[in-house]
Amino acid sequence: MPAKIEALRTPDDRFSGLSGYAFAPHYLDDLPGYEGLRLHYLDEQPSPTGRTVLCLHGQPTWCYLYRKMIPVFTAAGHRVVAPDLLGFGRSDKPVDDAVYTFNFHRSMLMRFIEKLDLQRVTLVVQDWGGLLGLTLPMEYPERIDRLIVMNTGLGIGRSPGPGFDAWKAFVAAKPDFEIAGMMKRSVPGMSDEEAAAYAAPFPDTRYRAGARRFPAIVPVSPGMEGVDHSLRAAQFLREDWNGRTFMAIGMQDPVLGPPVMHALAKTIRNCPAPLELPEAGHFVQEHGQVVAERALASFGDD
Repeated sequence: MPAKIEALRTPDDRFSGLSGYAFAPHYLDDLPGYEGLRLHYLDEQPSPTGRTVLCLHGQPTWCYLYRKMIPVFTAAGHRVVAPDLLGFGRSDKPVDDAVYTFNFHRSMLMRFIEKLDLQRVTLVVQDWGGLLGLTLPMEYPERIDRLIVMNTGLGIGRSPGPGFDAWKAFVAAKPDFEIAGMMKRSVPGMSDEEAAAYAAPFPDTRYRAGARRFPAIVPVSPGMEGVDHSLRAAQFLREDWNGRTFMAIGMQDPVLGPPVMHALAKTIRNCPAPLELPEAGHFVQEHGQVVAERALASFGDD
């Protein structure tokens, strides 16, 4: 990794008064291998239960995505940690598209888990949060013992389907797509204020390299970076995963919807029948209160 990565930092005032979001920021700038890049994360309440809920976002979102789930987890006595991937949210944003690779993001998450020494982790994933996050339990079987999985997949060297192919082509053709408008189209009933909050990290096109880059680096061909990790993860989840799993499916998702998710459920050992949300699309966390409540109930909230 280069010693110095040119990056931008979204001005703090872009995050003032966001709808439904009143969480305090936390920062790290000394992750091994990422020194000088400031990583933002939420860290809500010490945990009376000793359990940490680690929430990972995808494209083009940030930890604002989890605002409806965090209060459910904290009310149950759990600590909630939600990082913004580099290039997203309040984290620094390298300006060179080429910086963003599967391993750039994955290694950052590993160093983050180690730096905070997270234990008894419930890993919550969706979209790229799952493409990356589902490769982590095999690395930390002593740390991660529960999964909450929403519309996502593993990058095992083939396309998840024509919906993804269309999305990848759209972003390639319109790399600076309008984020607020896309979120409103994806989540019927989303307010203008909520949509603007999703767009807050990206004042202009210079800040959007990470968001532009994600579709192109999904491991959809055998030789792509990340396929090896993803194939090993699939084997681990199928054969060696001993933790508890809860899955929720946004049934209106045209990209990572029911076919992809039911196949993933068969990959995860002892995954129970998923919760199907008929009105939800790709961004399942917008229905997150019920997902979090049902997940904790299924786990017995120990």
